[in-house]
Amino acid sequence: MDISLTIADTDHLCYADQICDLMKKAAKKRGTGIAKRAPEYIKNKISEGKAVIAIDQDDDKLAGFCYIENWGHDNYIANSGLIVHPHYRMMGLGRRIKQQIFELSRQKYPEAKIFGITTSMAVMKINSDMGYKPVTFSELTQDEEFWKGCQSCPNYDILTSEDRKDCLCTGMLYDPDEKEDSKNRRS
Repeated sequence: MDISLTIADTDHLCYADQICDLMKKAAKKRGTGIAKRAPEYIKNKISEGKAVIAIDQDDDKLAGFCYIENWGHDNYIANSGLIVHPHYRMMGLGRRIKQQIFELSRQKYPEAKIFGITTSMAVMKINSDMGYKPVTFSELTQDEEFWKGCQSCPNYDILTSEDRKDCLCTGMLYDPDEKEDSKNRRS
């Protein structure tokens, strides 16, 4: 298997429908929240250079994807929509995609806090290994547009009934200032 992992560009726009379909199927299978995105939204992320895509070069098949969302005047960045096609799971591809989207986020927004919300234990493990810490939702962006993205999740009623303080998702945050402070204390 020859899987290429790259920052998505306009050559990858043709995969937008497949990406959305893969996200929809994963959400249905898990029975938990993955915010629905329209192909136009995915195409926009690809065109902006804010996505990482994995393609199986042997048969030009979508293997995985993830994109960047920026919130709160670029003070908060979410690495969202991490998805790996079932055929390519358990190979470390999700971790590789997550690492590359994290590095792209740090390049584009070096001062921003990077966060994610997930119900996936595998994603929580990857995030933890990368230096993310579990946090309360109050430590995440308060940008209303971000929270509107949760409306398509089956758990949205839980989120809103708790005034966005709790949900089935776990919030995780990478704070570059915290990492810098920790690094300075060790020096």
